[in-house]
Amino acid sequence: MARTSYASQKTRLEKEKAKIEKQLQNLQAKQRKPVVTSIVRSMRDYGITPEEIAAAFDHKAPSRTSGAPRKAAPAAKRVIPPKYRHPDTHAEWTGRGKPPRWITEAETAGTSRDTFLIEKAA
Repeated sequence: MARTSYASQKTRLEKEKAKIEKQLQNLQAKQRKPVVTSIVRSMRDYGITPEEIAAAFDHKAPSRTSGAPRKAAPAAKRVIPPKYRHPDTHAEWTGRGKPPRWITEAETAGTSRDTFLIEKAA
């Protein structure tokens, strides 16, 4: 079995790519044709001229600098101080979410979670 060179593989793939792109264009054209027909039918039914469509199409949405209210920036995430601290490793936990392994192991051993509470400075 003969090996194909890089150049021949590239040429073959480029031809396949062009063929697929042409198929995509044909498919898009087939899908667009009934839509265009429907638009033209609606324009005739309502007496809309192409100039009106062009004017509506060119009409731009109001810009943000025209005094329109802006959305507030998202609030910055606040840092939550730790609530629990391991006395030996000084590992900390805020008390939110899944408890760390050292808390669950201590509770399994019979130690209360309150023993790990950090003393608040008054």
